[in-house]
Amino acid sequence: MKTERIKTIARFQLVFVLLIIVFVLALVMNINTGTVDISPKDIFKIIILKAQEGSTESNVIWKIRLPRFLTAAILGGALSVSGFLLQTFFRNPIAGPFVLGLSSGAKMVVGFVMIIMLQYFNYVPSYILVLAAFVGALLSMTFVLIAAGKVRNMSMLLVVGVMIGYICSGITDIFITFAKESDIANLTTWAMGSFSSTSWSDIKVMTVVIFVSIFAVFMLSKPIEAYQLGEGYAKSMGINIKLFRILLILFASLLAATVTAFAGPIGFVGIAVPHITKMMMNTSKPIIIIPATYLCGSVFCTLCDLIARTAFSPTELSVGTVTAIFGSPVIIWLMISRKKGQ
Repeated sequence: MKTERIKTIARFQLVFVLLIIVFVLALVMNINTGTVDISPKDIFKIIILKAQEGSTESNVIWKIRLPRFLTAAILGGALSVSGFLLQTFFRNPIAGPFVLGLSSGAKMVVGFVMIIMLQYFNYVPSYILVLAAFVGALLSMTFVLIAAGKVRNMSMLLVVGVMIGYICSGITDIFITFAKESDIANLTTWAMGSFSSTSWSDIKVMTVVIFVSIFAVFMLSKPIEAYQLGEGYAKSMGINIKLFRILLILFASLLAATVTAFAGPIGFVGIAVPHITKMMMNTSKPIIIIPATYLCGSVFCTLCDLIARTAFSPTELSVGTVTAIFGSPVIIWLMISRKKGQ
């Protein structure tokens, strides 16, 4: 028994160390790769020692590449944890913010708010975008929950979520059609999913919202573990099921909404990454899976963003295209495995 426990702890530590190493490599690769080549030595000097201030290399790192990398890391982790919470809530391995329409609902309201506000102002504050996205995500989730009360088959519920997503996307396209020509390019890029065009002030806002939410979710680790064993068991542990379920939905929606507000809707990350993390860790304990999922999501999205930037340079792909290519095979595998197990 002790030997198994030691092996399990060693596995956890090894996976965390490997993820951190890959994260650091992703940082160097993202900052090093581009039209301006910057050596790892110069990257270290510019970021850690703050050398070469005012140089082209320094401006490229501090104004373009580092903000983009941090955005991908912060939002990628948040989207992954949101997927984990939704899979826990619906007890369905294919549930995720993109599939259930949360991302599309957030996109719809954010698109509407951006088009209206940009007619009167040159800039839309970050907190307004997050609030609008949160309202949109909750709106979509409300319809999904109403459907959940009427549909017992979880597969049908996912179909309802997909249809809600299509409706929201269609309405968003209508908004974009009537936007100013000067705003259409930015709105179209955002609507396809992108980690570019974020400022340090945006990063501050997303960091506060997401890290506070992740900490709160981590504090719910024990109730989540009890809930995974069944509602009856959770009730016997003294957990208020109604309040707990509300908290799961609120935090899942807030995390997905924040991602959509700053990067647009990004699919497949919220479904694929939690399962990849569970396979690597060989456990489903929330106290381990929550931080590991966040870190794995950060690594996954930073690497996908690197591919989106460089695969067909100077043409840039939307990050949603790359996450779909690497995330969809995981979902196909999950569906096939689930079908065999029935």
